[in-house]
Amino acid sequence: MSQPHRIQDIRDDISIPGFTGPVHRPGEPGYDEQRRAVNPALDARPAVVAEAYGAGDLRAALLAARAHGLPFTVQATGHGTHVACDGGVLVKTAPMASVLVDPVREVARVGPGARWGEVLAAAAPFGLAPLSGSAPSVGVTGYTLGGGLGWLGRAYGFAADSVLRAEVLLADGRHVTASADGHPELFWALRGGGGGFGVVTALEFRLYPVAEVCSGFAYFPIEAAADTLAAYRRWIEDAPDEISTAVVLRRMPDDDGTPAAVRGRHVVMIKVLYAGPSAEARRLLAPLWRAAGEPLLDEIRPTTFAKSSMGGTPVRHLDLFDAVGDEVIGVLLRASEQAGTVEVRHWGGALGRTGPDTGPVGRRSTRLSVIVDTVVPGLADELRPHASGGGFLNFMADPSRTAAAYEKDDYARLREIKRAYDPDGVFHVGHVTL
Repeated sequence: MSQPHRIQDIRDDISIPGFTGPVHRPGEPGYDEQRRAVNPALDARPAVVAEAYGAGDLRAALLAARAHGLPFTVQATGHGTHVACDGGVLVKTAPMASVLVDPVREVARVGPGARWGEVLAAAAPFGLAPLSGSAPSVGVTGYTLGGGLGWLGRAYGFAADSVLRAEVLLADGRHVTASADGHPELFWALRGGGGGFGVVTALEFRLYPVAEVCSGFAYFPIEAAADTLAAYRRWIEDAPDEISTAVVLRRMPDDDGTPAAVRGRHVVMIKVLYAGPSAEARRLLAPLWRAAGEPLLDEIRPTTFAKSSMGGTPVRHLDLFDAVGDEVIGVLLRASEQAGTVEVRHWGGALGRTGPDTGPVGRRSTRLSVIVDTVVPGLADELRPHASGGGFLNFMADPSRTAAAYEKDDYARLREIKRAYDPDGVFHVGHVTL
């Protein structure tokens, strides 16, 4: 297996024969901009950053990295980058952002640099929607390979479950198409097993007939938090699959960009996306409103799915739960005094269903997740006795814990497939099965 190189070990004569896009080296224009991930704490120092214009460029960069014995990694937007490719070949796929929608088949085909916003815009005119996540700026491929938990997930499952085929650059430089009919083991692994099996150069997945939704946020005084969370754990028992929700304890920014009614306040926020009419959404939500009281601000409105903006919570702590009891609610209320955001989100519905062709997305039985955007001392120890254990790949920053995202048998199968398709461990930066 190749070993990471630090920046001081880098030679300045690294070439990438056959590469047609821009190549940036330390000290050259564009290098500092292109090497950045979304996480500002990650200060990557690759030997070169190469902007790929096509599958041929990706292959040229891979073969050059292997020839020089350097680490190799691919980055579309940098949202899922958790490990620096120091001294290696970092390939940016942002120029490869093609999106094609087939409205008859209800299918989208995207390049490895495509973002969800581009898919939403292409699908919306046909009344179709992808199983996208919370932010349109997130890259499609990395999100999907890691499972993909979206706001239509309770109705239609994980994004990985909707993948139909993938074109993949393998570690030996071959291009293959993985589907149910070709390279089925690789196809299974890609649908939730992460990006450690090859470089996906094109991805095809199902779209769904969802045009109008009722979505947005309602804000209540923080004093309603305990009653709201207690009501929420009862309410989710009968919630239909078409509605996705989260209860969030949040300190709102004290700035002009925040509505005056909640500016600078500590609030309970209920996030809602219902794939149906507004009147029915209000009827379903009524028990939560009775528990939470009169809202400070209610921004839940009918809109198109493409225009719904649900937002996400940066993951500094994650736990998965079968239930959230009174003791857990107490812990979360105390944590919210130190954290900016504490989010309790309902899973279930289609997310928990499996079939004969289901990929390795793990922890499907999860009922609720808790995400905290701040490292709160002692929080993990307080929640651990009540949590169901494990993690979810898209939400995990520590590659040493990759196995925790999967069921034991699935992880063993992923390791076998990794050995079959990447025996030399060429793809080893980030979440990989080893």
